[in-house]
Parts: sequence; C-alpha cells; structure tokens
Amino acid sequence: MDDSGNSSRAGRVAFTYPDFSLYQLARFCIIAGLEMQSVAVGWQIYEITKRPLDLGLVGLAQFSPGILLFLASGQAADRLDRRKLLMGCYAGFGVCSCLLLFIALREMHAVFPIYAVVVLLGVVRAFNNPVSRALVPQIIPEEHLQNAIAWNSSVNQGGTILGPSLGGLIYAVAKGPAAVYTTSMLAAAGAVFLMTQINLHIKPRRREPLSLKSVLAGLRYIGEKKIILGSISLDLFAVLLGGAVALLPVFASEVLRTGPWGLGLLRASPAIGAGSMALLLAHRPFRSRAGVTMLWCVAGFGAFTVLFGISRSLVLSMVALILVGCMDMVSVVVRSTLVQLATPDEMRGRVSAVEMIFIGASNEIGQFESGLTAQWFGAVPAVIMGGVGTLLITALWAWNFPELRRVEKLSSLRT
Repeated sequence: MDDSGNSSRAGRVAFTYPDFSLYQLARFCIIAGLEMQSVAVGWQIYEITKRPLDLGLVGLAQFSPGILLFLASGQAADRLDRRKLLMGCYAGFGVCSCLLLFIALREMHAVFPIYAVVVLLGVVRAFNNPVSRALVPQIIPEEHLQNAIAWNSSVNQGGTILGPSLGGLIYAVAKGPAAVYTTSMLAAAGAVFLMTQINLHIKPRRREPLSLKSVLAGLRYIGEKKIILGSISLDLFAVLLGGAVALLPVFASEVLRTGPWGLGLLRASPAIGAGSMALLLAHRPFRSRAGVTMLWCVAGFGAFTVLFGISRSLVLSMVALILVGCMDMVSVVVRSTLVQLATPDEMRGRVSAVEMIFIGASNEIGQFESGLTAQWFGAVPAVIMGGVGTLLITALWAWNFPELRRVEKLSSLRT
C-alpha cells in the first residue's frame, strides 16, 4: 500500500511545484483554444474550396514564418525574460482568434484572409514554441525534468483531445465558426492571466555577446551532438511522411461520410492515445533501452498510419489514430527529455528554436506534403504511401545513427 502510494506521488512529483501547475493550466487553455480553432479553420476552408491542397497550404502558411524567424526567436528565448515573452505570445494568439472572428462575422467567402491570419499565427508560434520549451527547466529542477516533460505532453494531449471535439461540436451547433473563434479568444485571455501568477526559479545564465557565432550556436551544437541530430531528424522525416492529420477533413467528409462531429472525433483520437501514453510514462519512466524503444515505436507509428489509410470504419479509424498517438508520444518524451538534458540552459532557447524547425517541418510541411500527394494520387493512397515511407525511414535511421540504439537511461545525458 505504501509502495503504491509512494509510486503514485513520484508519478505526480512535478505538480508539487505550484508554478508548474499554473503553467500547465495556461498551456491547456492555449492548446485547447488553438485546436478548436484549427478544426474550424480546416472545415471553413474545405467548405469554401473543396480542395485537399488548400488544407495542405494551411500547414505551409503556419510553417513558413518559423523558417524565417527561428534564429531571432532562439535569441529572444535566451536573452529576454521567458515568462514575459510567453505572455506576449499568448496575447498574440488571442489577437489571431479575434481576427478570424472578424472574418467569420463578415461572412467572407474567400480563403486568402484566413491564410493571412494563419501566417500571423505562424509568426506567434515561431516565438512561442522555443520559449515554452526553454521555460520548463526554470520552473522545475532537472532531476524531475523527465516527469515534467511527460506531464507536459499529457496536458498537451489533453488540450488536443478536448479542443477538436469541442470545436467540432460548437461549429455544428452554432452552424459556423464564429462561436469557435470567440471561445478560443477567451481561452487565450485566461492563459495570459495565469502566466502573470507564475514565479520563475532563474539560475544566472551565461550570455554571449551578440554575434553571428552566437546566433548560429544552436545549429552548430545540434550538428556536433549526433544523438540530438538523430532523434530530431528521425521525428522530422517520420512525421513528414506519415502525418495523416491534414487530410482528416477529406476522410471525414468523403471516405467515412461523417460531418464536423466526426472530424472532431478523428482529430481527438491521436491525442487520446498520446495522452494515455504520456500518463503511463509519467508513472513508469524509462529505465533502460530508451533508444531502441523509441525506434520501434516510430516504426509502429508508420504501421498504424497504414491501417488508418485502409480503414473504412469510423471506429477502426479512431483506433488506428489512437495507436498512432501512443507510438508518437514515446518518441516525443524521449526526444524532448534528451534535448533538454543534453543542452546547457544558456543555449536551450536557440537549440529549442532549431528543434522546432524540425518539428514544424514534420507537422506543417507534412500537412502540405499530404495535401499535395492527396491532390495527385487521392487521400487514401497518400496516407498509405506516407506510412510505408515512415517504416523505411525508421530502418535507415536505426542503421545510420547507432548512438540512438545505444541510449539506455535518459538521466545519464544530464549536462
């Protein structure tokens, strides 16, 4: 009984720090609001154009600003007050929701104004993502970082479960996107307020003089650390090829014959699997063979993507996406913990900014790739080919990055 209680408390150790709890609540508000908004934007654009390619362009519009701004955003995260910078990003998300609400209320039947706001969302994301990652070690001690990252991922997936489901439901009940954008705007306001209540435990950071060398330090560091390069590039190519999320409006509408409610369920399914796996990893952290486990799970991600592609049942499709989420979460926790522990605090912003380019490329460019291949070959062949491609990439990376196979305990990577 005592052992069980001790294990349960150890699994929740990150939440014994009040600032971590406030931070996670703020993140939950932002993530749920953005996911609701994403469902509304996707359905709104597809109703206007009926072209899968236009769904892929949403991902490209969000990713492009990150390519242009990742060096500046990394510098900002390492030089500015991370809490205030994150508050500014959350306020920026609220402004974007307000703009989308304005477009919806004006009943514009063109996609270009929506794309313009999506580009602005991409600008805010370019600064939000690296500072959000670099902030966690300033809230919680490094010895509890793997637990914090697992809970970080759980909260992320919780928002990703609630957001699409609620967004699809609100869209269907309100018969339009305006109510969704209003709710997302209120969620961003709540997140800003919660961030004002957080106090950081800041260690003195060594700050290099601003120069080209310091700006490019994150790129150089990742290039030298093959274990970091291997883990984030594996995620890049696996999700780039295997991402099916961008095509869910097509599957919901034309393959599975459901409406916005079905799209919400499909969007939530990967998060259900990922959230469940994150909870498991919070209570049962990796003790050995972390690298090999990650490689097998990335392969599973590809295999279950193929299963989703061939499914014609909503239930089976949801099961496949749940398993996709489970497999992906193992990679997320291993990679995120590895990068944070293997990087000095004064460089975490710049390294996280480069990492987010890899992740953004896998997600947003992956959406574009999925939309383009669906336009050429059809949605179902595009998803199946992507899943097979992920399996091939996993085999290639297991061969070319033996450092990944040799990772046993993540704690041994601490700087």
